Amino acid sequence: MAPRMDDCVRLCCEVGAHQGIKVAVKNSAKGAILAGGSAFVGGMLGGPPGIAVGGAVGGLLGSWLTSGQFRPLPQILMELPPAQKQKLYDQVAAVLRNLDWTDAAQLIALVMGNATLQQQVTAALLSYITKELRSEVRYAD
Repeated sequence: MAPRMDDCVRLCCEVGAHQGIKVAVKNSAKGAILAGGSAFVGGMLGGPPGIAVGGAVGGLLGSWLTSGQFRPLPQILMELPPAQKQKLYDQVAAVLRNLDWTDAAQLIALVMGNATLQQQVTAALLSYITKELRSEVRYAD
């Protein structure tokens, strides 16, 4: 990973931790497998009405099991694939275009010491999370 991109990801982790941002992890594949599996079992046991009942029950269970699983933002960001980190970097770099820094520690100090920059980075980060990752955001209590 390029050093500047790595610095921006670390900055986003710091801002996310400072703001107490948590992100919902949506495991839609789990829910789909559960819905499909229960529809199959319902069909085997009850014929066509069983498919409908099994699909409905599986869909509800899948939705219930996969909703509300919030994880800290830094954990989510560190697990992103390089292509997603590049998209995040592109959004955050637009805010930081006038800054000059040598390493992540200096960048974090510059941004955390400036409330306006911190708000702009947070806004770019939240935009990325909701639009690119299509995830729900929650602030820690």
